[in-house]
Amino acid sequence: MNRSDASLKVTGTAPYAVDVALAGMLHAKVLRSPHAHALVAHIDTAAAEQAPGVRAVLTRRDLLDGEHRGRWASADLQHRPSDAPLVAAHSYGYFIKDQPILALERVRCIGDPVVAIAAETELDAARALSLVHVTYEPLPAVTNFDEALADGASEIFPEAPLGMTPAYGQGASGGARPRPNVCYRFGYETGDPAAFEGCDHVFTDVFAFDGRQQHLHLEPFVAVARWSAQVTGDDSRLELWSSCQNPFPVRKEMARLLGIGEQRVRMHVGYLGGGFGAKNGCKTEPIAALLALKAGAPVRYCLTLDEGFWTMRQHNARLTLRTGVMADGTLVARDAEVLLDAGAYADASPLVAEKAGYRVAGPYRWQHIRSVTDAVLTNTTPAGPFRGFGGTQANFACESQIDMIAARLGMDPVELRRRNLIGLGESYVPGESAMDSDLIEGLDLVASHIGMDGPRPVGRGRGVAVGFKDSGGVNKPAQARVKVATSGDAWVQCGTVEMGQGAQTALREVAARVLGVSRERVHWSDIDTDHTPFDQGTNASSAISVMGQAVQKAAEAARLRVLQFSATALDVPVEQVDFRDGFVIVTPPDGSGEPERRPLAPLVMGFYGGTGYEFTGEGFFKAPTDHRAPLESPCVSWEYGWGAAEVSVDAETGAVTVHRLVVSGDAGAVLHEGACRGQDEGAAIMGLGGALFETMRFDGPDLTNGRLVDYRVPRASDLPAEFVSITQEQGHGPGPFGSKGLGEGAMLPIASAIANAVADATGARVTSMPLTPETVLAALDETRGGQ
Repeated sequence: MNRSDASLKVTGTAPYAVDVALAGMLHAKVLRSPHAHALVAHIDTAAAEQAPGVRAVLTRRDLLDGEHRGRWASADLQHRPSDAPLVAAHSYGYFIKDQPILALERVRCIGDPVVAIAAETELDAARALSLVHVTYEPLPAVTNFDEALADGASEIFPEAPLGMTPAYGQGASGGARPRPNVCYRFGYETGDPAAFEGCDHVFTDVFAFDGRQQHLHLEPFVAVARWSAQVTGDDSRLELWSSCQNPFPVRKEMARLLGIGEQRVRMHVGYLGGGFGAKNGCKTEPIAALLALKAGAPVRYCLTLDEGFWTMRQHNARLTLRTGVMADGTLVARDAEVLLDAGAYADASPLVAEKAGYRVAGPYRWQHIRSVTDAVLTNTTPAGPFRGFGGTQANFACESQIDMIAARLGMDPVELRRRNLIGLGESYVPGESAMDSDLIEGLDLVASHIGMDGPRPVGRGRGVAVGFKDSGGVNKPAQARVKVATSGDAWVQCGTVEMGQGAQTALREVAARVLGVSRERVHWSDIDTDHTPFDQGTNASSAISVMGQAVQKAAEAARLRVLQFSATALDVPVEQVDFRDGFVIVTPPDGSGEPERRPLAPLVMGFYGGTGYEFTGEGFFKAPTDHRAPLESPCVSWEYGWGAAEVSVDAETGAVTVHRLVVSGDAGAVLHEGACRGQDEGAAIMGLGGALFETMRFDGPDLTNGRLVDYRVPRASDLPAEFVSITQEQGHGPGPFGSKGLGEGAMLPIASAIANAVADATGARVTSMPLTPETVLAALDETRGGQ
């Protein structure tokens, strides 16, 4: 069964935001800061404004009013014209509104946008940027945890930006700016801390997650903006074509920035050429919209792939785990302190801090858990949502320490996990939802396949790990609409974005099964916030477990309307009517005889006339709010990835070779085999790159591999000789037909499984990643030196 989007994508005709071209469209380019931290003393755009092809120049002058202007002493701001600013608010963000559309009084990282220009061509815009002169007054930069948290450190935000704290349930807490250079702190605690006192052993280990993976979506960040009028007014509207994962939240944020009603912002989202979390929230939209407003013409703002390195990255982390156990391997208590490097702006770091802190205990039974996670600001590229959303950091530390504890106790690492894993149907923590997969079943599957109980080839080691994350988002609402036409064909309307994960195929399949038609007869409606039902965003593997339930309910409602209409038209009880493949099936009242097949179209035409009709069903799903749940809403579903690796290590260079890699996820119920397998395999290879080499490398504030040509990603030659993915169907998912989300879980166990295999092969424990040859060789030298 082919994917719904296969033909369009294979033939190159699939529409993406990067392909949008409007009549009279201008092109935008941005001047970026060369400094990691500096005051912006003066901006001179006079020459640029007169350059050929230039139609609009955007600076902080357009974002600030007189009240703000009085805060700075720079001469150009003192002599700024008194025209009203183009915006009602100049900064955006999730919980914390700290990221300015363009630099205001200071820049906070290399690559921070300072001036934007719209011109007739990209070349014209780029040439005009070279005529802009900016005077900076450099400030001390903080580029790592120690610098940022040191007493007297340079503050990235001397004044607290606008922010909010969400509601939390039992055991959880959070707050913005608990100390300088910490934008958010999340805490969680359950059980009695005295549990440590009864432990036979207490182990403390520190793990460095130095991976700053770049999302590297092949379609760059892009937005095209068009206003319906050249000047703002009650009748003007902003229309945006965007490569974003959450069009409705972006619509809301754009309306807030512009000081207009949400009904005056219209978002179009087609296919996305990859996202992996980066395309959540505003990126290119504010600059495109303001330049279009100022120029009185449509504007396309498309970043290069290299500019993506200055825009968003994964969080690096430092995790300290203090774990109490009994001599027989029973896990008792865990304290965790987690530092996440948020970069220059908060973005989604508060949410990532929540997830890392909430997941760091792993899928194990504990008498006591306590975690504190700080999102630390540094003068580096902002960090944000990334596939696994805090789970990659938490799982690397958790699953590495589980193996370390097993070695210290002289236990088999698989048996230690089997003894402590939370069982199917057991709650993760008090007030939380129950596990919806059998974790031991999945662990035994990959352990058996890799041969954990068998002899190792000479020089090789094997390791396993269990990846784990909550799935479906927190308190996430989703709406859907399904329409059935006179012909029996159907349309699905919902806000889920197709970005390569196969959501369009899966959701069409859900509607098709409910309606009793082939998937080819179910069509997909493009996302247009004026007409598409609301959805919070495509993230957290929520397409099936959350939106899938909304689509299922909508299809059921549409089918019921078809049945009720048909029963009325045929003057029979609705219980005697069925609907399949465009035909109304009428069963004789006594059950005898053959059912009668009546095409729907003549029935509709007979009742409504030649104009036909559509039967519409609406569906809605949201996990219930529950103050007993730590995150105020029980987890919709749980996503797991079981991984196992066999490796060898070059003792002279420290180079790690992964010979065999086994990965498995639980789809609950498979709706499309190829899509499920592709999600697990893609996630695993992304995890392999992060485990061994893939990271943005900083020398202080300077990004040394911030170009596509310099950034190392997995190649075909990096694939293990044996790479196996196994899609489980355990059948316990909350989604349609027992399904649940895939796409992130299989990434989570890879780094720790490889690190565990390295330790098995060499006796050297690597507690930082990526496991580069230099890192591994240092661990080997330490082990050899201690012998």
